[in-house]
Amino acid sequence: MSTEALQWFKSSYSGSEGGACLEVATRPHTIHVRDSKNPTGPTFTVSPEAWVAFTDYAAR
Repeated sequence: MSTEALQWFKSSYSGSEGGACLEVATRPHTIHVRDSKNPTGPTFTVSPEAWVAFTDYAAR
């Protein structure tokens, strides 16, 4: 799947000054992550279970 077809989202905590955010796109079996400064650059893809584990850990 092309990442161009994904709908990307930034956190509601991200400011409008731009540039220093991660963007996330979800699919039923994958979570895609990219750097908002480089939307055509590489992406990181993980399973939904791995994403939940990461966000739970980051929240602590």
